[in-house]
Amino acid sequence: MTSHASTLARTREKPRVRPAGHDRLAAWAFLAPVVVYLVAFYAYPLYRNLDLSLRHYTVRSFVRGDAPFSGLDNYRTVFADPTFGPALLHTLVFTVASIAVQFAAGLALAVFFAQHFRLSSTLRALFLVPWLLPLIVSASTWSWMLNSDSGVVNYALSLVNVDAVNWLTSPDWALASVVIANIWIGIPFNLVVLHSGLQAIPAEVHEAAAIDGANGWQRFWRVTFPLLRPVSAITLLLGLVYTLKVFDIIWIMTKGGPADASTTFATWSYRLSFGNLLPEFGPGAAVGNLLIVMALVFGLLYIRIQRRQSL
Repeated sequence: MTSHASTLARTREKPRVRPAGHDRLAAWAFLAPVVVYLVAFYAYPLYRNLDLSLRHYTVRSFVRGDAPFSGLDNYRTVFADPTFGPALLHTLVFTVASIAVQFAAGLALAVFFAQHFRLSSTLRALFLVPWLLPLIVSASTWSWMLNSDSGVVNYALSLVNVDAVNWLTSPDWALASVVIANIWIGIPFNLVVLHSGLQAIPAEVHEAAAIDGANGWQRFWRVTFPLLRPVSAITLLLGLVYTLKVFDIIWIMTKGGPADASTTFATWSYRLSFGNLLPEFGPGAAVGNLLIVMALVFGLLYIRIQRRQSL
């Protein structure tokens, strides 16, 4: 009886409550690596870049760390530079054209591969090759293909009696050339994300629309595309942020030339900071900050649109 009573007494005891301090310490222990990573690789570089843009740096002052504070002088220098207008225009054209064609082509391919025909998985895997290749390899390949004298593109044009085009050395074609290369690299990303979004749409929805008499185009435009809108929005946002900062492709293919015909904010910032014998760290950092602001503005617009759609 005594042992039975003691057993009942133990079962009736209230469970021990862990002190709130222990839970708080455990939470901070899990958060600490993330906080350290964000501070070390995001917050501190952003702070240093902002500091660079607000001081008058030379090579000597950069090494010694005693650059005088100059306020917004570097930004005024950037805005007054004749390169600012063309670079802004080229950045917008490069970004909008790349994203529009990448998204349209990626969506068309995603719908095509959603049919689950024979070899669809194999072909879809082959479409990932441009995305998997290092950017330096892709850009170098396109430089060879678009070479004015020995490029395969001009050779193909000669077969149909079309004059050779100076893709990389003509101010009229340099920007279009880097846009084409960037589109080719970005299509696989859009294909993968949009194809995943299509797979998440229930087949019953399409079947119901077909029973109601909707044809293929009506089912896509009135059923599939609206249901794909959240995935489309995040795809466009990620593509926008990535495309705004594209540097490797443009620099390898044209270095922003000829005559600044393909210069964007990314290549201009690099050229100011590292492309001259006398680097201009302050203006280069200012251009980089303008690029960050552009990406931030588009990101905030995306968040606002998403909130409106969820209401």
